[in-house]
Amino acid sequence: MLFATPPLTSDDRRVIEEIEAFRTEFRHRLAQPRRWEGQLRRSLTAAAVRGSTHIEGYTISADEAETLIAGGDISPETDEVTRNAVIGYRDALTYVQHAADFRIFSWDHTLFSALHFMMTRAADKEVRPGEYRTGGVWVSGGPNRPPVYTAPDPEQVPALMDELIHWLAEGDLDAPALVRASMAHFNLVSIHPWCDGNGRMSRAVHTLVLARDGVLAPEFSSIEEWLGADEFNTREYYAALRDVRTSWQPERDTASWVRFCLTAHHLQAQEVQRRFEAAARLWFRLERLAEKHRLDERTVSALYAAAQGHLRRTTYQAEEALTRDQALVDLRRLRGLGLIEPVGHARTQRYIGGPVLRGLRGEVRAEVHADLYREPYDRP
Repeated sequence: MLFATPPLTSDDRRVIEEIEAFRTEFRHRLAQPRRWEGQLRRSLTAAAVRGSTHIEGYTISADEAETLIAGGDISPETDEVTRNAVIGYRDALTYVQHAADFRIFSWDHTLFSALHFMMTRAADKEVRPGEYRTGGVWVSGGPNRPPVYTAPDPEQVPALMDELIHWLAEGDLDAPALVRASMAHFNLVSIHPWCDGNGRMSRAVHTLVLARDGVLAPEFSSIEEWLGADEFNTREYYAALRDVRTSWQPERDTASWVRFCLTAHHLQAQEVQRRFEAAARLWFRLERLAEKHRLDERTVSALYAAAQGHLRRTTYQAEEALTRDQALVDLRRLRGLGLIEPVGHARTQRYIGGPVLRGLRGEVRAEVHADLYREPYDRP
């Protein structure tokens, strides 16, 4: 027996309608490609990777996450455990993004095993990447504190995973995808089928359910960034789990958990909407700046990346289909005009915006964040 999908209130349905309106708006925007779209996608994916791994205590900077998603090297000062965890999650989330479009797809044990192996393959042997646990497991409540959650006995895990897989394929298909994704997340993290990586796996599967829904690319639907954005959100996340269960109690009501997830989705959608608007406004200003300095139109993508703090020669060269020499010439010109500034050396070197770009980005940020975020369950 799994935790059951709760009946939805009228408020739940209203919030879902508002989230779906955001997703429809995003889909329409993406139907008309803009040159900044690729960088926005990469930024959202990097934020999801950074957010989900930060929840587990693996912390990298926003810039390093962007570099990782672009295929670059992160700082050698990052410890090996953190590096492995972040790279593993990047690989798994990349699979999730591609799985959105698979013509042949099925929920099965091998899928879960493969995703878990991607995430934890460089971990200690005790983790047994890709294999279900054979021992008991609990979630610590801190030093000298009782556990906040005790998972079901290992003998129950295969059967519970069978039930979850069957439900993912055939259960509650009339429920909104946002609710099914939330319940997949909750049941998987509660079964806790692996020695390690259960939280990351559950958040990735949450995103995968939405990806398979086909409404929107997963990087625009994921709540992983929001969950790991700051300590307050992460504490709320853990509290939402604790409010429903302290042990395997599938008879418990999960309405509060679904409401928490819908709130997170709504707030993240508001954030993504602002990202779209900020990208469009900043790109327009940078086009005017390039015209003023009689720069080639292609340099706008370099200016945009620098304004965000993560311009790299290799990424710029690839995105604009340039030779190495062409890219270097452009970067030297931008640097000579004082529009970009170098940070770091050799393989980790990047460029950030100079005073003019920082000013433009600050203006745009102030404009798009002029209004406060709206709590979805608070009626106007």
